[in-house]
Amino acid sequence: MDRDHRAVLLVCLGAGFTTLLDQSVLNIVVPALRDSLHAGPAAVQWIVAGYSLSFGLALVPAGRVGDIAGRRRLFAGGLALFALGAVVAGTAGNAWVVAAARLVQGLGAGTVNPQIIGLFQDTFAGRDRTRALAAYAAVGGLAAALGPPVGGLVLQLTGPDLGWRLVLLLNLPFALVMVPLAARRLPSTRHPGRRPDLDLAGLLLLGAALVGVVLPLTGTAGGWRWAAAAGAFVAVFVLWERRYTARGRTAVLMPALTRSPGYVLGTLVAMCYFGATLALTLALTLFLQNGLGYTPLATAALTLPGAIGFALASSASTAMVTRFGRPGVSVALGVAAAGIAAEAAAVWLLPVGAVVAALAAAQFVTGAAGGLINAPNQALTLGHAPPGAHGLSAGVLQLSQRLAAALSVAAVSGVALTAPPGLAGQRTALLHGTLICLALVVLAAIFAFADGAIVRGCTSDSTCRPIPPTRAGSPQSSAASGFAGTAASAPRSPESAS
Repeated sequence: MDRDHRAVLLVCLGAGFTTLLDQSVLNIVVPALRDSLHAGPAAVQWIVAGYSLSFGLALVPAGRVGDIAGRRRLFAGGLALFALGAVVAGTAGNAWVVAAARLVQGLGAGTVNPQIIGLFQDTFAGRDRTRALAAYAAVGGLAAALGPPVGGLVLQLTGPDLGWRLVLLLNLPFALVMVPLAARRLPSTRHPGRRPDLDLAGLLLLGAALVGVVLPLTGTAGGWRWAAAAGAFVAVFVLWERRYTARGRTAVLMPALTRSPGYVLGTLVAMCYFGATLALTLALTLFLQNGLGYTPLATAALTLPGAIGFALASSASTAMVTRFGRPGVSVALGVAAAGIAAEAAAVWLLPVGAVVAALAAAQFVTGAAGGLINAPNQALTLGHAPPGAHGLSAGVLQLSQRLAAALSVAAVSGVALTAPPGLAGQRTALLHGTLICLALVVLAAIFAFADGAIVRGCTSDSTCRPIPPTRAGSPQSSAASGFAGTAASAPRSPESAS
C-alpha cells in the first residue's frame, strides 16, 4: 500500500470513527441532558432515535450520488454538516433544538459513510481492500467501546450541566481536522454524463411511514391515527416501488433483492439484532443512572465487559464464518438470546447487588456473541446480492438496520422514560425493555435458522444460492476467510461492527 493509499485509508477511518462514536457516546449523557434542559420523554426519544432515522434515510441517495458526482465533495460536505449539527446540539438551550440538530448530524453521517466503502472499492484491490475493510470494522468496534467510558469520564470531570454539552461537541475537533484532509487527500471519482437514480419519492414515503410509527411510541396524541397513516404510507410505498421498477428505474426495493431469500432473511437478521443491541445498551444505561443512582463513569464501567467480549470474539469471526457459515451465526444468535434472557431473569428475581454482577456477566456474553454475528451476517447476506446490485443491496441492508434502530430505541426509551420514579419502577422498566430486545433477538435467530433451512434448497436460482462453509486449508478457504471482500464489492455499505 503506497503513501497515497495509506492517506485515503487514514482519512476514511478517522471519519468513520468520528460518526460512529457519536452514537455510542450519547446514551451515557441522556439523563444529564434531560435534567439540564428539563426535556420531556418525547423530546428525549427523538434525540436518541432521530440520528439513526436520518442516518438511514440518507444512505441510499448519498451512495448513488457519490457514484456519479464524486465521493470527495460528498465526503467533506457530509462531515461539515455533521460538525454543524454538533455545534447546534452542544450549544442548544432547548431539547427540541437538540433533537433537530441530531437529525442534521444523522444526515451528515449518512452522507459520509457510503463514501467510505465506495472509496475502499475505488482505491484498493485484493488483500489491501480486505485489510481496509477489516480496519474499518475494528474502528467501529473501538468507537463502540470507547464511547461510554469517554462520555462518563467527561461528565465526571466537568459536571452534568456542562458535561453533556462537551460530550455532544466531542466529535467536533475530529470533524474539523477531517474536512480539510478529505479535500486534500481523497481522490475525485466523478463520472460526468451519468445521472443518479435516487428514487427520492420512495425514500420520502418510507421516511413518512417510519415517522408515523415513531410518533405513537413518543406518546404523541392521536397515536392510532399515526399508526394508520404509517400503514397507508407503506401501502403507497409498495405500489410506488412496483411502478418505479416497471418504468425501468432502480427502486429502493429492487425486485431482484426481494426475490432472494438469502438476502431478505439476512437483512431481517441484521435489522432485528442491530436494533436490539442499541436499545439494550440504552435501557441498561438509564436503569443504572435513574434507578440505582450510578454516576456516568460507573455506568460506563459496567458496559465495558460487553465491549471486551465483542473485541475478543470479533477476532475469531472470520474463522467462524469460514468453518460454519450461516449455522455459526444462528448459534451465536441463540447464545445472545440466552444472555439477554439471563439479564431479564436477573432483573426480575435477584436482589439489587446481585443484579449488577449478573448484568456485567451477561454483558460479556452478549458482547462476545455480537462479535460473531455482525460482520459474518453482513458478508453472508451480501453474498446473495444479485449481479450488478451489490452497491444497492449493501445500502438497503444498512438502511434497514438504521431504521430498525430508530424504532427500537424509541420504543425502549419510551418505556424507561415514562416509568414511575424510584428503584421499583425503573427495575420494571428495565425488565420490559430487556424483554423487547429479547423478542427482537429471538426473531433474528428464527430468521437465521430459516435462512439455513430454506436457502439450502434453493439451488436452481443463483440469487438464492448459499455461501457454503469451508474448512481452513481447503481450496475455497482463502476466499471465504476474506469475507470482508464480499462487502468490498458493495460501495454503498457503511456497515461496521459498531
